[in-house]
Amino acid sequence: MLDKMTQQQRMLLAIVLSILFFVVYDFMLPKPKPLPVDTNATAVTQSATTPAANSAPAAVSNAAPQAAAGSASAPVQTKAPAQTPAAESNTIAEVHTKDYHMYIDALGRVSKFEVLIEKFKTAEGKLPNLVSADAPVKPLEIRFSDPKLNDEAFKTPFTADQSKVVVTDKQTVLTLTQKLSTLTVTKAIVVKPDGTYDVSVKLSKPAEYFISPGFRPNEQADMYTFKGVLIRKADGTIETIADGKAQGNEVFMKANIIAASDRYFTNSFYDFQNGFDVYITKDAKEDPLAFIKGHPDMKLHVYSGAKDHDKLKSIDPRMTDIVEYGFFTFIAKPMFLLLKAIYNFVGNWGWAIVLTTILLRLVLFPLTYKGMVSMNRLKALSPKVKEIQKKYKGDPAKMNAKMMELYKKHNANPMGGCLPMLLQIPVFFAIYRVLLNAVELKHAPWIGWIHDLSAMDPYFILPVLMAGTMFWQQHITPNNITDPMQAKIMKFLPLIFMFFFVTFPAGLTLYWFVNNLFGVLQQYYVNSLFAKEKAAKEG
Repeated sequence: MLDKMTQQQRMLLAIVLSILFFVVYDFMLPKPKPLPVDTNATAVTQSATTPAANSAPAAVSNAAPQAAAGSASAPVQTKAPAQTPAAESNTIAEVHTKDYHMYIDALGRVSKFEVLIEKFKTAEGKLPNLVSADAPVKPLEIRFSDPKLNDEAFKTPFTADQSKVVVTDKQTVLTLTQKLSTLTVTKAIVVKPDGTYDVSVKLSKPAEYFISPGFRPNEQADMYTFKGVLIRKADGTIETIADGKAQGNEVFMKANIIAASDRYFTNSFYDFQNGFDVYITKDAKEDPLAFIKGHPDMKLHVYSGAKDHDKLKSIDPRMTDIVEYGFFTFIAKPMFLLLKAIYNFVGNWGWAIVLTTILLRLVLFPLTYKGMVSMNRLKALSPKVKEIQKKYKGDPAKMNAKMMELYKKHNANPMGGCLPMLLQIPVFFAIYRVLLNAVELKHAPWIGWIHDLSAMDPYFILPVLMAGTMFWQQHITPNNITDPMQAKIMKFLPLIFMFFFVTFPAGLTLYWFVNNLFGVLQQYYVNSLFAKEKAAKEG
């Protein structure tokens, strides 16, 4: 079919597909969802018995579905029992470090976690809190498989050996104890000066239980970025379960990271030595609730905080996988590393984006050059193409054969002009995801009026400049469009893109503006070569 289309039709198709890609991509992104009104009313799923030699006792009616065949069953209590007001609301211990303030409630859970990052502080001095008061599950929350034991655990308060812990340069241990009728639960929280902490859980006698890293933070949640649970599986691959997409029966054996995250923050468990078995249940909104299966003497590593690349890398390079870029991660991850390397050199994220864009244009120039040359050649061949179309109007097969022969003779590629545009789309979306997800770009200034590259241009200057350079590039790019409707669409395309970019991050619009500007320079260069070639032939 493509060989029967004119160059104008091919270009128009490429443009339409590009715009359609924007629209569909935006439509498919998860939209923000309010938390359930009743935070304890989690969705109830039916248990499915699994034939396994080491299977646990049959699950109660409100248990999560079991693991896939051959794995151990895991009856996670999907509904937290009613708890006494005192047990739920009382703070029994506080932990203060240079990175965070953590508050432990009487159920041994993290009830509040304030991150000490200056650029996220509000004008009123409020710090980001990674644990919402109405979260359906909180960090370090334990749920027992035995419903009676679980009910008792949610009504029996823990005691703490210290009411306040301040950590500066030495790690400190905070011990929490809960005495139930049939067993004693001991949680030892080892607070480290590097911003992480370890948790060990000991039971006085065996009982099946599950512990959670908590519900995802709700500090920086928007409709364009991932919100939900990320799992780094045993083989190193990444699985994500977005809000509203949880089935409630997902199981991941021997995973090494479980992270509940929003745009910039995460509550996560990690263990790269032994791994842990992850079980996902869901709340009434089908948002994922993550748990890992406990052991009588269990040890966990915990990180709650910003998804800052350097911070995560300092913990373990594999922790950087928590920063999720979606489908284009394979491009976005190295793109961020390139941006960061240039930023380390120039000291400004805006100029890093400018230099990265120029570098990409230079790397892609051989391909772009071929496309531009092809456009010029097609323009020069336009009169001959029209002659062929007129001569073989009644014989489409012969007309196409003659046109292909003409293109081959003059080394012109009918699709050559569209290819560079299409190849830029993955790069565009990779940078788009980087600028949306990189916490480093929050409140990162460029020049003058741009004080936050992760937010839209407040005065719409960059979108206007981007549209202007796009129109300029159109004006100097040879084309053989003769259809008035197609010509009109092409003229309005910069305006359409300008409206697309109005709400996009300023850093992304800066990238596209510089990309267009450099494209103009390249087009002038190619046009001058053809002008010299034409002058030489005529002389």
